[in-house]
Amino acid sequence: MHFLIIAHDGKDSEAQARRMAARPAHFEVVERFKREGKHLYGGAILDDDGQMVGSMMVVDFPSRQALEDQWLSIEPYATMGVWQQIEIRPFRVADKFL
Repeated sequence: MHFLIIAHDGKDSEAQARRMAARPAHFEVVERFKREGKHLYGGAILDDDGQMVGSMMVVDFPSRQALEDQWLSIEPYATMGVWQQIEIRPFRVADKFL
């Protein structure tokens, strides 16, 4: 099942520093799940000044519980306090665009 994740970073003065510190570990997790076919695509949400303020991803897990147990529990942006608000929604990707 596909899920859309929309995650917003904190707005405090240390938010960018937390994101940059967690970024290498975040990319390691993304690359692993990309190889396993669980991460379809994603990227940074930008503010009007081009600064990263969040993330969006489309992922493929058997269930929301599996997503939370297998991915969100180890995702550095979640575990290191980068993301302060996370929305997870079921999502349908048109097969012809995969």
